[in-house]
Amino acid sequence: MWSLLQLILCFLITLLKLGKSGGIKAVAAENIALRQQLITVQRKRYRAPNLTTHDRFIFGFLAYFIPASRLRKIAIIVKPASILKFHKYLVERKYKKLFSNNTKKKSGRKGPSQEIIDLVLDIKKRNPRFGYRRIAMQVYQSFGVIISYFAVGRILKKHGGPNSDGDNNPATAGSSWLTFIGHAKDSLWSIDFFKCESINLKTHTVMTVIDQYSRRIIGFAVHASHPCGQDICRMFNQIIAKQVLPKYLSSDNDPLFLYHRWQANLRILDIDEIKSVPYVAASHPFIERVIGTTRREFLDHTLFWNERDLLKKLNQFKDYYNQTRGHWSLDQLTPNQQCDHQSKPHDVDKLSPYHWQSHCNGLFQTPILA
Repeated sequence: MWSLLQLILCFLITLLKLGKSGGIKAVAAENIALRQQLITVQRKRYRAPNLTTHDRFIFGFLAYFIPASRLRKIAIIVKPASILKFHKYLVERKYKKLFSNNTKKKSGRKGPSQEIIDLVLDIKKRNPRFGYRRIAMQVYQSFGVIISYFAVGRILKKHGGPNSDGDNNPATAGSSWLTFIGHAKDSLWSIDFFKCESINLKTHTVMTVIDQYSRRIIGFAVHASHPCGQDICRMFNQIIAKQVLPKYLSSDNDPLFLYHRWQANLRILDIDEIKSVPYVAASHPFIERVIGTTRREFLDHTLFWNERDLLKKLNQFKDYYNQTRGHWSLDQLTPNQQCDHQSKPHDVDKLSPYHWQSHCNGLFQTPILA
């Protein structure tokens, strides 16, 4: 069996003896290619010829000297397409080696830095319920670094697995008249109720009041039963204590808001009540979204014993919601920042050093600059 070096030397000697014309080169290359094919056929095989790396190199090298029209005639066990494909690979490898240092870099966006990737993964690890938008807004709130929630999704899918929750859905836009009325701070508040169960399965009614403009939670009030007109007046007065009162209050068509004592209380406070459209969720969207967020992100992951314990925990969530949790509809600002007309956070050069701040007894953890 001829070695690779012997075949190359034989080919060169043949060229020196016969001359340097193109036709003689092709004839010599064809002879050597046929001889190598015979050598390959004689090897032990089961289905296909047992080609080695030397065989592939020889056929690719000889294909440079053999015209393409002749390859079909002299190819016995090796397909012409295989020879041409391997020869093309040799050509590409040649020019890649020659000009690899001069090739231009691929254009396009640069991927996120390793610091951003580590930060996103760390936030997701400490807050498993955070979605793409929530993580992107938290990075912006803590460091002023703008990152697309699509990029957060790609990072999590590549390194930490996909995640989907309510944060990835576009926010429901409110009706035009509510937006028009609530264009200024404390001009329009929204109020609504929801119920939750304690550890001993006792029903508690929670009143929630928010500012329509800043999405700020004004406060929570709890009643350990089904409230009446006197109860809802007490709960509302407890929430608005030491607060600047709004001009309008938006409420739905709950029978609780039909009590004469409740309507008289609003007249005393000089607050005009605006009713939402019956059976139209978009007419009262923001308070419903806050209630859904409170349930989904907080109450579904904690337990409470009694009325006092529930109110204490809801106030902790209110502080986190107003001070730390950014909102996509507010250009990633927190409700307090929107309320105080604060500017956007400044961009930072480096993401470290930073430490973690705990909220709601460790239920949420957010990064802050050291």
